[in-house]
Amino acid sequence: MRVVKVGFLGFGNIGSGVYQVLRDNADLIEHRDGLRFEVKRMLVRDVNKSRKFMVGTKLTTDVADIAGDPEIEFVCEFMGGIHPAREYILEVLKAGKTVITANKQVLANCWPELQAAAQESGAGLYFEASVAGGIPIIRTMWDSIQANHIDSIMGIINGTTNYILTRMTEEGLSYEEVLESAQKLGLAEPDPTSDVEGYDAMYKLSILGSMGFHTRLPIDVIYHEGITKVTKEDIAYGKEMGYTLKLLAIGKKRGNEVEARVHPAFIPNTHPLASIRGAFNAVFMHGDAVGDLMLYGRGAGDLPTASAIISDLVYACHQDKHRYMTFKNQPFLDPGTTILEDWESEYYLHVKVVDKPGVLAKMTQIFADHEVSVASVFQKNTSAKEGSASVVFVTHKTRELAMKSVLKDLEAEADVLEIKNCIRVEEGEQDA
Repeated sequence: MRVVKVGFLGFGNIGSGVYQVLRDNADLIEHRDGLRFEVKRMLVRDVNKSRKFMVGTKLTTDVADIAGDPEIEFVCEFMGGIHPAREYILEVLKAGKTVITANKQVLANCWPELQAAAQESGAGLYFEASVAGGIPIIRTMWDSIQANHIDSIMGIINGTTNYILTRMTEEGLSYEEVLESAQKLGLAEPDPTSDVEGYDAMYKLSILGSMGFHTRLPIDVIYHEGITKVTKEDIAYGKEMGYTLKLLAIGKKRGNEVEARVHPAFIPNTHPLASIRGAFNAVFMHGDAVGDLMLYGRGAGDLPTASAIISDLVYACHQDKHRYMTFKNQPFLDPGTTILEDWESEYYLHVKVVDKPGVLAKMTQIFADHEVSVASVFQKNTSAKEGSASVVFVTHKTRELAMKSVLKDLEAEADVLEIKNCIRVEEGEQDA
C-alpha cells in the first residue's frame, strides 16, 4: 500500500465532498488501487469558520504551507473563480506538485499558462471535474477515443438551465417562475448570470473543444447566448413541431475550420439529447472511427464532482510521466485554425405583426431578398383588440449572417411590431 499526502485549495461544498468520499471509501480505494490518501493541509480563508467536518490543525490560510511541504505530492483545487485560484495553482505547480482542479473558469482562461508551469516542473495538471461533474468526459477523450478525429461535440453541460427549460417544457411555466423556484430550492445561484447567459457552458465548451479538436479554443472566439429570452409560448410552438428546446454547447471541426457556440436550440424529439431532463448533463460526440457516442450523468453537486476529482487523483498516482495537451502554450487560437462566424443552421422565428392583408407577403419577400428559404409558416394568437397576430417561421438550413440580415430588415419594417424570438434549430445528424 502507498500512502499519498494531499493538499486542498479550498474546503467548501466540493472540498467537503472529496474529503467525505476519501474517508468513507478509503478501504475500497486501497483494495482496488493500493492507495490510501491522507489530506494533510487545507487552504481556507477563515480557519474559525464552522464546517461540515472538524479537521483541526489541517487548516491554513497560507498557500506556502502546502506549496512548501515536501510530503504533499498532489493538490486538489476547488476554490472557483480566476483569482486567487490561478496564483495558488501556479505556486504549487512550480513547486512540482501535481494539481487536480474542478475550476472550469481558471482552466478556460489560463490553461496555457498553467500547462507551461506544469511542464517546466514535471508536474501534472488534471481537470476531469471541470466539465460535466461526474461524467468521465475528459478521460474518455484522453484515453478511450484518442485514435479518433472528433468532428462534432454537442452537449447539455449546464444543469441549471436544463432544469429551467425542463420545467418550462413539462409544466408550461414561464422562465421567471421557474428561476425563482430554482433559487429557492438552491438549484440556481442568487445571481444566476453565469448559468442563464451561457458563460458557464462557454467555459466548458472551451475545454471540450480544445481537447476534442486538439487546438486551443479560447473563450473569446466562442459565441454565447443565454435562455433569458425564451418564453413558454416558444417552447409550446416548438413542441407542436416535434422539437425540444435545450441550451446547447456546440463545437464542429472541418479541416482547419472550427465553429464554437452556446445558445438555445430546438432539437428533434428523437435526438438522444432531447431526453435529458432536469439538472442532468450529457455530451454527444462524433468520431471518425467510433461514430456517435453519448455520455450522460449528473453535471454538478458535491459527490458527483468529488467522484471525478478522486478519479483524477488515483489516475495521476499511477502515471510514471504526466501527459500534456499538444496545442502550443499560448492564450490565443492556434495559427492556421479559422473560427467560423457564418455557420449553417435552420431557424425558428416568432414575430408579432399588424394583422392586415399583405404583411405576410412583405415578410416573405425580405426572406427571399437574402436568399433564405422558408420551410413553413404558422399564424398564432390573433388579437382583434390589438389588431395584431403572432407569426412563426421555420427556415431551411441557411447561413447565420444571412439570417441576421433578415432580422435587421424585419426590425425596420413598420408592420412588424416585435421580433419575439429567433431560435436556431439543430437537426443534430446521427449515424444511421
